[in-house]
This record gives sequence, C-alpha cells and structure tokens, in this order.
Amino acid sequence: MSDTIKLAEYLFARLKQLGIGAVHGVPGDFNLTLLDYVEPAGLQWVGNANELNAGYAADGYARIKGYSALITTFGVGELSAINAIAGAYAERAAVVHIVGTPDRPTQDERRQVHHTFNDGEFGRFAQMAVSVTVAQVDLKDPRTSPELIDYTLRQCMMHSRPVYIQVPVDMVSVPVQAYPLKTQLNYALVQPTASRDEIIGKVLERIYEAETPAILVDGETRSCGIVELVQRLVEVTKWPSWTTGFGWGLLDETTPNVHGIYRGRFDTPAVHEFVQSSDLVLFFGPHISTTNSYVKTSVPKPKAGICISHTEIKIGEQIYRDIPARLVITQLLEKLDRSKIKAYTPSTDLSRPQPQSYSEALKDQPITQALFWPMTSKILKEGDIILGETGSAGHGCRDMPLPKHARTFVPVTWLSIGYMVGAAQGAALAQREMIAAGYNGIQSARTILFIGDGSFQMSAQELGTIIRHNLNVTVVLINNDGYTIERVIHGLKQGYNDIATWRYLQAPAFFGAKEDTFTAKVETLGELHNLLETEQFTKAEGFKMVEVIMDREDVPEGPLAWLLQNQLKKQK
Repeated sequence: MSDTIKLAEYLFARLKQLGIGAVHGVPGDFNLTLLDYVEPAGLQWVGNANELNAGYAADGYARIKGYSALITTFGVGELSAINAIAGAYAERAAVVHIVGTPDRPTQDERRQVHHTFNDGEFGRFAQMAVSVTVAQVDLKDPRTSPELIDYTLRQCMMHSRPVYIQVPVDMVSVPVQAYPLKTQLNYALVQPTASRDEIIGKVLERIYEAETPAILVDGETRSCGIVELVQRLVEVTKWPSWTTGFGWGLLDETTPNVHGIYRGRFDTPAVHEFVQSSDLVLFFGPHISTTNSYVKTSVPKPKAGICISHTEIKIGEQIYRDIPARLVITQLLEKLDRSKIKAYTPSTDLSRPQPQSYSEALKDQPITQALFWPMTSKILKEGDIILGETGSAGHGCRDMPLPKHARTFVPVTWLSIGYMVGAAQGAALAQREMIAAGYNGIQSARTILFIGDGSFQMSAQELGTIIRHNLNVTVVLINNDGYTIERVIHGLKQGYNDIATWRYLQAPAFFGAKEDTFTAKVETLGELHNLLETEQFTKAEGFKMVEVIMDREDVPEGPLAWLLQNQLKKQK
C-alpha cells in the first residue's frame, strides 16, 4: 500500500471494511467529483429518485446489513434527507450520511452561492444535523481527515445511529495518510470488573429464584449486537418468549417457546395475564415508545423486569450504568448454571389463536383484514423480509407466523408514512448481497412490502429504483381509499383524509418494468385465494405488484380497531 491515498478513496475503503456494499443517494453539483470514486472503490452506486427516499433506503439497508452510506449534496439535498436521518436516529439505524459541500475558499470567503441562504453562512445545515446524528465532522484538513473519519465511524458503530461527514469539493482528491487502513475499525468493550461481576451475579440470582419467568425481546437487541446470543438464551432456558413489534423477526419463531409479538392489553387475556404476573421478565433491547409498547401496556412491571439495554442494566428501579449489553449476555451465558434454572410448563395456553381458514363458501365475499393476513401468510418463505407500512398494513401483518431467518419492518416510533417503499429497496439490496455471500444457505428470498394507498403515494418514485436494480420485491398495495389510519384517529368521514385516485397497477410500467411483469388486482376472497395459488406470484424472483381492495373502515384487531370504535361512539 502507498503511503498516501486520496481522501475519497480512504473514506470509501473504510465503508467497505464495515461491510457496506452499496451507496445510496442523489447526485448534486457539490458531490459529483466524490461520486467518481464510489464504483472504483468496489461499491455499487444505487442512485435514488430523491434524497428522502435515499435516506429511507439507507435506513432499510442498515437494519439488514448493519451499516449503510448515503451521499447527498449540500443544503437542498441534505435537508431533503433529514427526515429519514431523524427516523434512523430514533430507531437506531447506523447510516453514514456524507455531504458534498462547497470548496474551502468559497466557504472561507463567505461567497454568496446557490444552495445557501445567500448570506455567506455555511454552517447552518451542519447545525441542523447535530440533533439527529451522534457525530459530525468537516474534513477541511488533510492532516486530520483520516482520524476524523475513523472517529466518526466508530461512533456510528458504538451507538448504531447516524453520523454526518462533510467533504468539501476541493478535498475529494487531496492525499491523506493511508496507514490507518491497515487496522480494521473497532471499539473496545468495557472489560468486566468486580462491581460488574457483582451486578451480573444479581441477575443470575434472580434467574435461579424465578418461578414463572419470561423473556421479552425488543428492537434495540439488533443494534446492541446481541441477537444470536439472546436466541441462545431463549433456547437454553426454554422460557416462554415474545418480541415487541420492533423486535419481531429477531427471534426464530419456529423455536417452540417463542410465541410471536406480545401486544399488552390488546393480546389474549391469557397471554397478557401471564406476562404481567411473571415474577421475572428478562427484557432485552427495550425501546419503550407508545406505539411500540401498545400504549405502554406491554412493558413488564418494574418489580419483575430486568431491562438490558446498550450500556445499562435496570433491575427493578435500580439502574447500573456502563455495562454493555454484549458483555452482559456473554457473561450470563458463560456463568449460567442450567441445573438451577426452573423448568416449567405454563398453566395457561400461550399459543396464538388459530386463524379462520378460507372457505369456498366465502369466495364471493369482499376481502377483510381479519381473513387477508392469515390467508396471505402461506406465501412467506425462509429468508424473506416483510415490511408493513404505518397503518393497517403495519398492524395486520403481525398476525403472520414467520419462517426461519425472516426479518420484519413494522411501525415503531418515527412513523413517517411512505418510509417503507424506500426501506424495501434498501432492505432488498442488502438481502441480495447477504444471499450472494452465503446467508444461511438460502438460495433466493423476497422482500415483501405491504403498504396502503396513501402511504404509497408519498414515495412511489422509488419503484423505479427497485425495478432498475432488478430487486426481488413484491409490492402488495392495500387500496382502502385514503388515509385509513388517520380516519380512525380523527375525521372518519372528513375529506382531508381522502387522496387522489390512482391507477396503481400502471405504476410498474411507468417506472420501467418489463412488459411481462406480474401484476394483479383482487377484490374478493376467491380472487385472493387464486392469487395465492399462482406460481408466478409466489416465486421468489423478480418484481411483482398486486392491488388488494378493502373497505376504508376495515382495520385489523388491536389498537386501530380500538381507535375506530372510539370514532364510531363519538358519532352516535
């Protein structure tokens, strides 16, 4: 290796070392020379329809692959993406946001140029990024740039949250020291100490004392890097285990003691009573927002809960800091005496209610939420990624039992509608890279997007990117005539929850799909049944799109149904 390397080459080499295989973004005049170095570095340039969608896609890619990169131009480009970056921050997706900025003389001389407020002030956009990223650097000095890049990427790794890197145009090809690239990026775990051993000992004591324990796995288990370790603990203890919506897909649901999503007071009375009366709930990766915790009703009672998050353990009301989750779970597995764990069979039935099956007698009936999701679950295959957009899709899809190695996206906290189209593109690209690398021996799998008509209209352009890159994405568009989730919150009959009427199945052709691309529209249960038996639809390869007609006031059981009932009561 030469002693020096161009700044852009250094940056992209580091991204490759993180396992990033593709870069999302949109070209703009302040990042064009930077983009010249993407493909020579061995990275794929995706090229999205707009910066917001690119940010959504980078978020989706990161949640599947671990890390992602997004390149935008200064000002107009980065501000278009900031909503997506904020969502990645809220839900811990490790996105490296790289912004091409004006050259240093232009900034230093406070010139009045485009993509600014025309006042010579170039620092405002970076200030805006501070609140939605965990580290921000401006690469204005070649002597310090490698160190700043490495620092920023380590912060991204440690916190699993977005970071922000500014690259002035005149810095792109400046030589920098290359020798740091010989060492892989990493960050040191906090080493065990006597006090930490004592705290882990307290957790073990609670485990050995427990009579009716349970395990609850939330979505930050992924960003903590402990998914496989927690799965092992679930298998070792054989305790009844659930996930939250955010954690759904992180546990292997084919494991006998894994019972899907725990829905708090919206779950079956038997399950809700069991979890809330358990004398110990090991709660991994907690992410307690109202939407992710079923209005806080799925949160374990403080007396019973032991919450293990990124750098803390909370035992009851006592918080112990500076104990990384990976260290905790590793120590628990090493020190656990299996002979002291209580093996027990719950006195109540914790299995999911059996869904109503399709009957020929119903073939001419309209498609309902209650029947759609159980019927559709039969198409899921090992390794599939399932996305349910905010709204009825994001709640209804939770009734689908998952095969092995499936991953899921459902509404968590940020709830930016339209997110899932871009996220599907990023997730599908990450999925393809992982399968090519031998992911669990899976030969092919799909990314299946369930999305409502209102959400789809927010970010439909990203179909063009999905089609252009020949990704294995199946779009199931639920046409229920507008913003159903908003209707059930407020304004059930109000015009502001209506949307334009689109000819949705013409979208693939408009966005460049081949003439033989599979599309279908179903309005009855019989048509849905026939669709699910059609090999051209169920096969894993290629882009496909289906439009499903549902009633505008039909929602899945759970929070949306509860909101709808409240709306109907107000009208009486």
